[in-house]
Amino acid sequence: MSVDTHKETRQFQTEVSQLLHLMINALYSNKEIFLRELISNAADACDKLRFEALSDDALMEGEGELGIQVEYDKDTRTVTVRDNGIGMSRDDVINNIGTIAHSGTREFLSRLTGDQKKDAHLIGQFGVGFYSSFIVADRVTLTTRRAGMGAEHGVRWESDGSGEFTVETVEKAGRGTEVVLHLKKDEDEFLDEFRLRHIITRYSDHIPLPIAMRKRDDDGKALDEWETVNRASALWTRSKSDISDEEYKEFYKHVAHDFEEPLTWTHNRVEGRQEYTSLLYIPKRAPFDLWDRDRRHGIKLYVQRVFIMDDAEQLMPTYLRFVRGVVDSNDLPLNISREILQNNRLIDGVRSGSVKKVLGLLEDLAKKDPEEYQTFWDAFGRVLKEGPAEDYANREQIGRLLRFASTHTGEATQNVSLADYIGRMKEGQDTIYYITADSHTAALHSPHLEVFRKRGIEVLLLSDRVDEWLVSHLHEFEGKSLKSVAKGDLDLGDTETEEEKKAQQEAEEQVKDLLPRIQEALGERVKEVKFSHRLTDSPACIVLSEDEMALYMQQLLKQAGQNLPDTKPVLEVNPTHRLIQRMGEETDEARFKDWSSLLLDQAVLAEGGQLEDPAGFVKRLNTLITHG
Repeated sequence: MSVDTHKETRQFQTEVSQLLHLMINALYSNKEIFLRELISNAADACDKLRFEALSDDALMEGEGELGIQVEYDKDTRTVTVRDNGIGMSRDDVINNIGTIAHSGTREFLSRLTGDQKKDAHLIGQFGVGFYSSFIVADRVTLTTRRAGMGAEHGVRWESDGSGEFTVETVEKAGRGTEVVLHLKKDEDEFLDEFRLRHIITRYSDHIPLPIAMRKRDDDGKALDEWETVNRASALWTRSKSDISDEEYKEFYKHVAHDFEEPLTWTHNRVEGRQEYTSLLYIPKRAPFDLWDRDRRHGIKLYVQRVFIMDDAEQLMPTYLRFVRGVVDSNDLPLNISREILQNNRLIDGVRSGSVKKVLGLLEDLAKKDPEEYQTFWDAFGRVLKEGPAEDYANREQIGRLLRFASTHTGEATQNVSLADYIGRMKEGQDTIYYITADSHTAALHSPHLEVFRKRGIEVLLLSDRVDEWLVSHLHEFEGKSLKSVAKGDLDLGDTETEEEKKAQQEAEEQVKDLLPRIQEALGERVKEVKFSHRLTDSPACIVLSEDEMALYMQQLLKQAGQNLPDTKPVLEVNPTHRLIQRMGEETDEARFKDWSSLLLDQAVLAEGGQLEDPAGFVKRLNTLITHG
């Protein structure tokens, strides 16, 4: 078989060039992280080989000890990181280095501000990885070979980070990857043994693989002997009392490939019918691809400290996809596959226990540090709102974690819990009221809130796209039902006084002949026309049935190509409003029909819907204003 040995020059993907430029400038004050990132990548490569070798022992090529080596050379001014992990083929190198295949990359880059301090956080949120090498190096040479392929299938990749890279096929005897950094002229600090050892023990002490450096004689000359620099024991297997907060934080950065510290974490050892250890973290910021529900990279699964797989989706439900960490089981077989994971009683137990730990951790955070919980909610609240639909068993606990905007404050910040709401309910009120809308402003100014404002009844303002999904599955909380103020019949129970009921009846009596006239004028456009008990200032509003989606959501789904059943709204009119009373005096049927259409169109617009005939609406409005 012939091997393609030619050397080719390729261009970096545009996004990579942008990221490199920003990274080199924004992260320069913390440039030592390049070593942490390269060691993390090397550890991942070793983990992947160990997993693949469970089903194909030949991949180990007779060398079973996995490890990482770090060395430096003052004469050539290089720092080298090598591993004997899974390695890469030529195609792997081209696909993985020089391109960023993540969905959402362009959107991520568009959020960069040019403020180096702010951009440093965003870059950390994206993941630094291999490209951090160019913070300290003006040339990087990577040589690699995929485990199981012949020595003639080695690949060398090289670039100065300016926009191009070369790839060529070379001979490489051992499997794995070697990265050589040719340091910039002012980076001599990384040619010092104590400096490199300090970085390794600070950032990578927890990695359960030996990280070795060459021993040196009294003159500093490198010897052919190697010694392990890190502790090389799985951090999660140690006693919690033996682990410092700093070690927990550095392990998080390794396992999550995050630049920032975590918000909080929980470390647990379960014994009894099942034995497993979990170390689970809540990040401080949302990753850029949080809304890609198919992209799962949160939990690493180990069996007896042997890495099995990354992104083990069976260990954490989708609504907790932001959780990072490890689970190490003593009961699962080493040769477990994804298929076995899907229907495994032990895995179900681990998942259930891990979910309880995460939800409990969040509840504790909300009670002990509301400000930190608000940080969490601002980053991940919309994802957690998917929970009641996905996790029926924990619906009540998830409900306690939810936060909303409310008419109590009027602010857009979502900081009102359902328990807060219940604590402020009026005497005689037994329902949690809410409204969904396309924006906070639209919700806050909805005509449906008028009677609630008049009576001082709080309404939750829901304006996230996921909210319609949430309330369709969260029907009650602590025995109180949730009800939309814009759907179905409105019964405010004992909150309505006898005087208010009498005034409403008198107003309806004055224009009682109006309803059939409006119904006839609108014909098939509405299901029914009725008097409203919701309105105090507006002439009319649209009311949907309990099981219908809000108009703005219907519009979004239609624009996305979804076929929705045709439904007709109920038009409620306010008998006390001057416009309604004026319509009752209208004798010209053509003008009355225009008034009726205008009334319906206004109500549709107020609900975030779109008009079927905007030009007709404008024409009728102008005619009626002119007729004035």
